[in-house]
Amino acid sequence: MPVGTGLLNPVSDAYDRRPFKERVYLTLFSPPVDISHPERLPALVLAYIGDAVYELAIRQYLVGRGLTRVNQLHKEAVKYVRADNQARVMHALQDRLSPAEEAVARRGRNAHGSHPPRGGDVLSYRYSTGLESLVGYLYLSGQWQRLEEIINLARQVVEET
Repeated sequence: MPVGTGLLNPVSDAYDRRPFKERVYLTLFSPPVDISHPERLPALVLAYIGDAVYELAIRQYLVGRGLTRVNQLHKEAVKYVRADNQARVMHALQDRLSPAEEAVARRGRNAHGSHPPRGGDVLSYRYSTGLESLVGYLYLSGQWQRLEEIINLARQVVEET
């Protein structure tokens, strides 16, 4: 889909014969620009994207479970996105990553952000940044099935604690 078309452009909708749900998915979840080599992006940029993708996936999962009160949704979402739980997920993934995925996660883990973590330990924060970098990389490279596997494993690890 060319940049500038999509849900908010009524002209493109007239020519787009795909089901509405598919157009919404593609508009929201397909990168709007061609990023040929996401592995070349800085690790913190991948983590920035991965943080948003991971949080959205968790929120969608919680709403799908039937949670409808915003306060309850927030409290549950925090359990999944806390740095210590994301670090636990990263440890669970350690032996399940491809060499390319491991390299991206390691770059994220070793990246130095501009501010220290609030209320958490530095090691957990670094591992959580590695997970977010991995999620961002998978998202930007269009590896949807692998991204879904990682997010499903993340949910299982957090729910076991």
